[in-house]
Amino acid sequence: MGFLIRMTITAIGLWTASELISGISIRDTATLLWAALVLGIVNAVVRPIAIVLTLPITLLSLGLFLWVINAAMIGLVGWFLEGFQVASFGAALLAAIVVGLTGWIGNAFIGERGNYEIVIARRG
Repeated sequence: MGFLIRMTITAIGLWTASELISGISIRDTATLLWAALVLGIVNAVVRPIAIVLTLPITLLSLGLFLWVINAAMIGLVGWFLEGFQVASFGAALLAAIVVGLTGWIGNAFIGERGNYEIVIARRG
């Protein structure tokens, strides 16, 4: 269940990026879902390898190079899927911000096991 929720959050982020950024286009809903699935797989397999290989650059840039790695992962998904177009690396950089923010906001409502969480704060 948690995987489907996270994939849905990623799909929402990709859709939002395609609406806000002119260099990102998604042909249809099926392509959007495939792009979210492939991005999840790429982030699970390729991204850790890229992070380890670029660790010195990441440390020198105080972590900002991770933004470039995230953009490269989006570009890689665009290269794999025919209906998911990434026009330029600049568009991929902006899409990485949108997808990252969407994921950050969405994951704030999800627990470690992928369940919804409701946090209630009470004044003492």
